[in-house]
Amino acid sequence: MVDPKFKLITSHEQDLFEQRLSDFVDGLSRDDVIVDVKFSTAARPGGGVEYSALVHYQETSPWGDS
Repeated sequence: MVDPKFKLITSHEQDLFEQRLSDFVDGLSRDDVIVDVKFSTAARPGGGVEYSALVHYQETSPWGDS
């Protein structure tokens, strides 16, 4: 059985959020699988927006490995 893996990425700045998400995806192994991404925004007290993404992924073995 494969254990599910999750990564929560957040930021108050859109550009920083996008960079963090991109860095995480780029850092995954070529054989890993992104199962789902949930995205949300929330208003911050005093103004602004909190961007959040929950990435569900699975680590897999390369083809040919037993």
